[in-house]
Amino acid sequence: MHDTPAPAFPRIRVRGTARERGVQYGARARPQVHSARDGYERSFAERGLSWPEAVAFARRHLPAVTTAYPELVEEMAGIAEGAGLPFEDIFTINCRTEILWWAQTDGPAPADAAHGPAEAPAGRGPGECTSFALAPHRTAGGVTLVAQNWDWLVHGVDSVVVLEVEREGGPNFVTLVEAGLLAKTTLNAHGVGIALNTLISSRDDGSPGIPFHVLIRALADCRHVHDAVGILAEHRRASSGNYLVGAAGGAILDIECLPGGPEGVLPVMAENGVLTHSNHFLSALPAGRGHDLAVRAMPDSYVRLGRIRDLVPGPGPEPVTLDVLDAALRDHTDAPSSICCHPDERSAPASRWTTVMSVVMDLEQRALHLSEGNPCATPRLRVDYADLLREPTGPTDRTVPVRTRTRPQHAAQT
Repeated sequence: MHDTPAPAFPRIRVRGTARERGVQYGARARPQVHSARDGYERSFAERGLSWPEAVAFARRHLPAVTTAYPELVEEMAGIAEGAGLPFEDIFTINCRTEILWWAQTDGPAPADAAHGPAEAPAGRGPGECTSFALAPHRTAGGVTLVAQNWDWLVHGVDSVVVLEVEREGGPNFVTLVEAGLLAKTTLNAHGVGIALNTLISSRDDGSPGIPFHVLIRALADCRHVHDAVGILAEHRRASSGNYLVGAAGGAILDIECLPGGPEGVLPVMAENGVLTHSNHFLSALPAGRGHDLAVRAMPDSYVRLGRIRDLVPGPGPEPVTLDVLDAALRDHTDAPSSICCHPDERSAPASRWTTVMSVVMDLEQRALHLSEGNPCATPRLRVDYADLLREPTGPTDRTVPVRTRTRPQHAAQT
């Protein structure tokens, strides 16, 4: 195999207001933020997009974010200040999913009203991930697990940090993230864990909306799994994406999303306490809402999904152990674009991808079982966050959309 060096991700703890947290984050992760920014400039250029063009594209999403999540704009402004970069650079890397897909589809070409861009992306897409969740009755410890191998561009390995966030106006959370981005794989103090998968459809045409990574950060406020559905349906989304969400106590749900409004939120229910996902839609897309482009952009997704379904929850009726899950996440079937992913030498250097990290999140214990790099090459160590992620006892100032159940008028008369 083509192993990448095992990194030691910096641990960065921040606290205070959104702006203060951002400044601390940017200052303490300054080398990693600059590495991420420069890496994306190279990756965009390889797809024919200059940095000023990427910045101009990202700017179209700013009004939607400012309206929906002004505190996250403040947080990004703080990151920029701390890292010594313009705000537009930080906002641009938080739009990197949308920019890479836009570049893949040759920019905002005229689209058929029903099907979006006529052509699928040329060549390999911007990355891949394999994720799964298990309800307590499927695990040896009787706990809820959310897990993923995060596979991304090789330059991302040098920019990953473990961001530990203390807040008074919302639950504390830990996120494994490229420095400068708001959030990625996340576990919060309510015991909500979030794993992600890139998706692309013919509707990913660059239309304005809330970017993928801004939505991930918004999900860090969830108290319950169903809160995630409300957040994802509340505002217009800029791109496709998959959000695999679990909570302590056993609730697990997968949420596939198309760009646009609530009609493009497509929940996928667990089967016998198990969810698995890779980088193609499992749902049938609604009529007139375009088609899945994974067959060209991420064709390895199908083999990886088949393998993770074979390996998780493991053979036989016995509850699954961490050793079984670790073996699944180290699987090299159909390498190099396997569950444990390694760079493909057929790709251009700035477009090669690898498993950046592998994590199994224990939602009840508030613990990460983390491999910092390819799990086949780096040990999986337990990181305990029980102290930081204690369940909040006071009110929070960030609310999630709550749909009140009302009784039918005839039922009120008893």
